[in-house]
Amino acid sequence: MPMRAKVASSVSRTAAALSRAAGRGDGSVIGGWIGLKIDPDLLAHLSAGRAIALVSGTNGKTTTTRLAAAAVGVLGRVATNSFGANMPTGHTSALAKAGSTPYAVLEVDEHYLAQVLEATEPHVVALLNLSRDQLDRAKEVAMMAQLWRAALVRHPDVRVVANADDPMVVWAATPPADPAQGHIPPHVTWFSAGQRWHDDSWVCPECGSTIERSEDQWWCTGCPLRRPEPQWTVEDDGVLDPTGAWHKVQLQLPGKINIGNSATALAVAAEFGVRPVDAVSRLGTVTSVAGRYAQVDRDGRNVRLLLAKNPASWLEAFDMADEAPTLLSINARDPDGLDTSWLFDVDFAPLRGRQVLITGDRAYDLAVRLDVNGVPFQHVRSFDEAVRSVPPGRLEVIANYTAFQDIRAELDRVN
Repeated sequence: MPMRAKVASSVSRTAAALSRAAGRGDGSVIGGWIGLKIDPDLLAHLSAGRAIALVSGTNGKTTTTRLAAAAVGVLGRVATNSFGANMPTGHTSALAKAGSTPYAVLEVDEHYLAQVLEATEPHVVALLNLSRDQLDRAKEVAMMAQLWRAALVRHPDVRVVANADDPMVVWAATPPADPAQGHIPPHVTWFSAGQRWHDDSWVCPECGSTIERSEDQWWCTGCPLRRPEPQWTVEDDGVLDPTGAWHKVQLQLPGKINIGNSATALAVAAEFGVRPVDAVSRLGTVTSVAGRYAQVDRDGRNVRLLLAKNPASWLEAFDMADEAPTLLSINARDPDGLDTSWLFDVDFAPLRGRQVLITGDRAYDLAVRLDVNGVPFQHVRSFDEAVRSVPPGRLEVIANYTAFQDIRAELDRVN
């Protein structure tokens, strides 16, 4: 690297280490922020010479990135932003901290995908899903799909691993060829992990017609856009690869959604030449992801943490949670989005019949929503009060982003 980049990288590592030592966080943002101030091209310099995979989408990025890093690890050391700092500052900090590694798997915020594509020149990009998320400060779903599509047009050589079940992702991943401009469609490998949330993809992004669904198929009623045939699919508790071989997936993570995330991870690793039979056992080494799914014993209660930040992820969280007392915590700070009206897009009916507690800055907004849904609840003012209010045994905690981080901090920043 140029001398300026070497200095910036060294300062980045030092700043991150000081942040951790001072208890101010894991250093995954501040190190990159300072490094980029010294050398604005530091991310590009740190990426040079590495085979890189980017993982982006509205939900599941952090978990899929951790699983993919474990799978690619069959080949050698892998740099990754394992704590979920998914903007260029986080990528810069992660690569600087890792030093020289042949591979990197980076989670990328969907808004920054085009920028990070430009800086890192990845070997493969995984596109998971697109759904509404923080609409008071983020782009509408179809606009995001358009940005992804335009980014892929500018990088026709990148290999794409994309979700065949999400019409928005399929449209974004298949930009049309433009011989006059020299644009060719990217090479796409399709995976099927299922899509339970459909409410952001009833209208075709190509022509505006209705999208119809039948079982696992979908198609546009007005143009040729339809579900492609996936090469990687989830079947029971395992994954079918492109050869038709089935691989049993044994995870320490809950929920069927994480079998789907495993299929994506195996597909990403295969783009680097990793055989699924060699990678699948490594997926079981992932226990929790930046606190997600972590289990902590507190005063005779086994507390499990689940992050849910938008309607699609709340639907999956209910599927993962056991039939046990459940604490819901909602904030509306800047990282969460200030608008809580999305709560009315979530069906809380699966919580009926269990003890439900609510807390957080916007607990009263949640209270109104639960009352409309006919779900009895108890308001508690703190996490400690919630623990004292439930009998010994399992306590499920489902929280949006800053509420999750508040509870994680009370549990000593469990990872």
